Amino acid sequence: MFTLTLADFHQVRVRIAQHIKHTPLLTSRQLSERTGFDVRLKAEMFQRVGSYKIRGPLNKFSLMSDEDKQRGVVCSSAGNHAQGVALAAKIHGIRAVVCMAKNATPAKIAATKGYGAEVVLHGTIWDEANEKAKELVRNEGLTYVHPFDDEQLIAGQGTLGLEIVEDWPDVDAVIVPIGGGGLISGVSMAVKSHNPRARVIGVESSDGPAMKTSIEAGRLETIDCRTIIDGLRVRRAGEINFSVVQRFVDDIVALPDRQIFDAMIWIMERCKLVVEGAAAAPVAALLHGLIDLPARSRVAVVLSGGNVNLDQLRSLTWN
Repeated sequence: MFTLTLADFHQVRVRIAQHIKHTPLLTSRQLSERTGFDVRLKAEMFQRVGSYKIRGPLNKFSLMSDEDKQRGVVCSSAGNHAQGVALAAKIHGIRAVVCMAKNATPAKIAATKGYGAEVVLHGTIWDEANEKAKELVRNEGLTYVHPFDDEQLIAGQGTLGLEIVEDWPDVDAVIVPIGGGGLISGVSMAVKSHNPRARVIGVESSDGPAMKTSIEAGRLETIDCRTIIDGLRVRRAGEINFSVVQRFVDDIVALPDRQIFDAMIWIMERCKLVVEGAAAAPVAALLHGLIDLPARSRVAVVLSGGNVNLDQLRSLTWN
């Protein structure tokens, strides 16, 4: 059963510290007054590539054999995972191939290429791009880098949680967005290994609650995912992630895309921070009273990234 200790996370941090930023934990007077909690924001939009997604690949690639590094890596993504893999591979001198759907936004294609990856456009949805990635694994011997269901990635993402408990040892609760579950798996183990009594709460879109549905069923479920929020859009959570969440996450709440997008605007207006949809989900849960904690609880909110799809945001604000 996959479990990491506090010592494990310290070792991971040593491996990747040279290449990441220890992002700030910002006080939020606005959220604190609104909720009655002492709220601080883990501002991972200031991380390299604009999100936490570089942490895991850096850890994974630092552990790869020289032979595997020479063969290269491949992933399928049109978002933060693509950019995290691309930059981490560049740092380690590894060839990286990223498979994207043909209708991926030009800005994301350009950003991924800018970090040094080769981009292969295939199909019109992620699943088709992912099949192309698997084909490259078979034909070229590339190492496949899963976006969330990977022990080494989970360990890397968990260094975010390590930073939270180091900066705020008395934190009572940490609120984390959930897509496939890689981030909350790592963060929950890091936080609980520091303080088992601290609560870890996940937030999903109710238009695609893959993890919440699975936890309630007691087994992994594949759902009809309707959310349009990139970082939360997963039909089936990871197997490793599901096991970790069962053991280390105290609660999962969900709310609609519309409320999460409204929270994006609220954060920009009130906190003067630019966040993407997935990052706004924990704040949306706070604003709508879904977080059940005692008054004056010390609450850390993970703002997981700031790579906003501006075209999508314009269409939402104009409608």
